Amino acid sequence: MDPRCRSWRPPRSRAPLLLGLLLAPLTGVLVLIVGCRDDPVAPTGSPPPRPAVAAALDVAAPASISARVQVPASLRTGPFTVARYLTIPSGFTVSVLARVSGARFMAVLPNNDVLVSQPNAGRITLLRPNGTGTAAAYTFASGLRKPHDIVVHAIGSTTYIYVAESHQIARYVYTTGATAGAGRQVVVTGLPDASTPELGGSYGHQLKNIALDESDRLYVSVASSCNACASDAAANPVRGAIYQYSATGGGRRLFARGLRNAEGLAMIPGTNTLWAVVNNRDNIAYPFDDGSGQYGRVISSYVDNHPPEEFTRVRDGGNYGWPFCNPNPNTASGTVDMPFDRDYQLNRTGSRNCTTMDRISKGIQAHSAPLGLLFLQNTRFATAYRNGAVVALHGSWNRTTRTGAKVVYFPWNAASQRPGTQMDLVRGWLSGGSYWGRPVDVAVDRAGAMLISDDHSGTIYKLSAAPAAAASATYEGERARLVGARVGTDVAGYTGTGFVDYVNPTGDYAEWTVTAAAAGSHTLTFRYGLGGTAGRPLEIAVNGAQVAAHLAFPPTGSWSTWRTVSVTASLRAGTNTVRARATGSSGPNVDNLVVKPM
Repeated sequence: MDPRCRSWRPPRSRAPLLLGLLLAPLTGVLVLIVGCRDDPVAPTGSPPPRPAVAAALDVAAPASISARVQVPASLRTGPFTVARYLTIPSGFTVSVLARVSGARFMAVLPNNDVLVSQPNAGRITLLRPNGTGTAAAYTFASGLRKPHDIVVHAIGSTTYIYVAESHQIARYVYTTGATAGAGRQVVVTGLPDASTPELGGSYGHQLKNIALDESDRLYVSVASSCNACASDAAANPVRGAIYQYSATGGGRRLFARGLRNAEGLAMIPGTNTLWAVVNNRDNIAYPFDDGSGQYGRVISSYVDNHPPEEFTRVRDGGNYGWPFCNPNPNTASGTVDMPFDRDYQLNRTGSRNCTTMDRISKGIQAHSAPLGLLFLQNTRFATAYRNGAVVALHGSWNRTTRTGAKVVYFPWNAASQRPGTQMDLVRGWLSGGSYWGRPVDVAVDRAGAMLISDDHSGTIYKLSAAPAAAASATYEGERARLVGARVGTDVAGYTGTGFVDYVNPTGDYAEWTVTAAAAGSHTLTFRYGLGGTAGRPLEIAVNGAQVAAHLAFPPTGSWSTWRTVSVTASLRAGTNTVRARATGSSGPNVDNLVVKPM
């Protein structure tokens, strides 16, 4: 459908398996709640409160927290002239890596460069992350006819980059570090597109998607030219079908049919088992002659939820129904292995036997427009999600209430080799009934970050596991280098190992040598006690540079009552010095210094 809710593998050890079984019912309920709610309005102002501590990434969790999209200053053009928020799982961050106009499908190269197709520009762009949170852009190939899907595939010692144009498939030889395509070879020609004479310049779904299997066989999705038409099923080549070729383009044969617009094609890693996500038809007529008076009519309340989009295994010789039979999600099996209803417009009399069609493995909310499909098993994405698949839902264009515009996750059942219950992984591009972004494809880079393309805003997003909170380090008072000051312990009730006791009103200081794992802002927190009624400031310097001329230390009520005061300072990676010097008074008693990265 033009612009329109993967599984857990049982661990080997018994203890994790038991934990997984105990968690499964709770996870199922949580997923059901998330999957069935309407897409929330993504705020453009202040975000809602976030949990203080992110959950550990040991169990695949759904989108649950609203996170501000981090956008480098150089990339803050529309829609990022205002703050944007996406709902993501706890323990992740989301940022913008690059802006690429009309960005569609992606492929990550062995050296972590990223290729992005731009069908309307006839171009493939290469992105090279530069370590600053952005990426340099190069033109990998141009002058192409509607380039769409990109697949990297090694045959023997040669790695090829396959590119699907609307009328042909070509491949390039990969060379490490190259920014432009080389060694181009056209391997498949004659694919139907808008230039096909019989179509008169009109082809509804001419963009092509591809996959290659472990045996080096090439699969090409030839999508329908229409919403629903019998002529596609009788065409040569058949439209609404998947063809198989050798890696060099020979041996064409029809592999499967009845798949209206199979966008995402992918093999279960390590197998030759093909799966696809399929955009199903629009404006379906009510197919039941049930006396309701609706038979044969196009009714929005029915169209809105029928027929489901499809996430299905594709077998050799399979027929998946389109355009004569439509999967029905309203039976006891729900969206799993759905039976078919006869299409009123094209199969009202039952001339095509729908009971012989291959059932759809899993249904997705009608009109969601699933595009990119990625199995995570062989990626470096967060471990909890690796036994699953992700699908980018582009979003509906003609549903009464819009749906989609999110990335969803399916846990994968290793025993049955089937997807489990769908849950949202990233959502929020649909705001107030309109889109500010529309996801197309997903890929995982060599560092384990998930990349998401968005052709509506022209953006490549990066979903990354948040780095673990850096531990703070405590430096005791008696460990400091003291000038004038002394180590004290003579305060009633004090149980520590020694505090800094400033003796003279000026000049005394304590200096700690501290270590920072990485350069950046740190919080310096001093634990101190101070009797009397007047504060006693200290001058704070880091690596000889003053960061606070008079850091206030208010009275704590008594010398045996301890409080803390903090200041922010920039530390360099490695060793640093922190000096606290008396400035006109003898200073408080300082028990320790705690250094924590921000």
